[in-house]
Amino acid sequence: MSDVFDLGEDRSAARTRERWLGRILREGAVPEALEVLAERLSPTDLQTLLLEVSRRRAAAVTPARLLKAYEDNRFTRPSALDAGELARLEALVLERLGKHAFTAVALSPLCPLGTVSSVATADQNKVVTTVRTTEVVADVTNVLALECAVRRRDLLGADPRSRRRVRLGAVHRVVRAQAFDGPGMAAHFSLLGLCTAGRDEGSFAFETAALAEQIGVHLDILHQARALGYEATKVRVSVTDLTGGRHRRALCENVLDRLAQAHPGAAFGFDDDRAAGRGYYSGVCFGIRATTPAGDDVGLSDGGSVTWTAGLLGNAKERLLISGIGLEGLCAGFRLPGSEEEVSGDRRGRR
Repeated sequence: MSDVFDLGEDRSAARTRERWLGRILREGAVPEALEVLAERLSPTDLQTLLLEVSRRRAAAVTPARLLKAYEDNRFTRPSALDAGELARLEALVLERLGKHAFTAVALSPLCPLGTVSSVATADQNKVVTTVRTTEVVADVTNVLALECAVRRRDLLGADPRSRRRVRLGAVHRVVRAQAFDGPGMAAHFSLLGLCTAGRDEGSFAFETAALAEQIGVHLDILHQARALGYEATKVRVSVTDLTGGRHRRALCENVLDRLAQAHPGAAFGFDDDRAAGRGYYSGVCFGIRATTPAGDDVGLSDGGSVTWTAGLLGNAKERLLISGIGLEGLCAGFRLPGSEEEVSGDRRGRR
């Protein structure tokens, strides 16, 4: 499960999309249909039209077709994980957010149309769009960025130079329309997202402080998850300076060295060759990898600084640092053999 969107649309996908659109418009004998729907109709009129189309199509669905669609559609299949086990992990994560002064937010399943393409500049085809000018939440941090912008705007209204930080976190089941290949990949999964919003403090101070804080939250979650029977070994934190090394010293002193003292069981260093996330993050980014009980080396967390709130508020002084961890990957890949039975036994004993 990928926590960061691939930006844009590759050339092969774009060619396929254009070919399909051309065929649809030719066979439908309505060559201007796309222009009319996308540009001429108002959002309200388009919604009314699409709702009627959906109503008529739904009326034609038989029970047999419905069951087949449920079985065949990758978006509707349930998670392979035990719901109780995942819920216990999610509850632990939410409890740890409070310990780190992050406010937990219960997000709506939907967000405004264009949240991903406008905020994170990923292609709209990578999200599930509804007919009511909304889209299904595909990334927690995109939506938390909107909430951070609202709260920062209120703070700036009271004090135009406010440096008060907004720390938000959410555990949410996201849906991604982009097709994933490989074992354990799914169209929907549980994701923890963190956002820290504030104002430029000079000398990269906001970025290093927020970075160290969020990495600390991720490491704390990995440590506390041991109580539920999960074990991540050989934990490695890598930081990439995306400014050409201008902030390497500050990152070393205020992030890596400080975290190494607080978390002696993990390894810390720079990853100057990282390619993923360039163009998505600005300034700095990080990743956390660990080894599963089966001996597999996997990526668990990813994050970095972005310009989203600066754009949303039209204020170049605004700063935002985001990160995420796939809880379903943690739940499925890091369970110690036999620990599920032990945890179940402990719960029975307490009743």
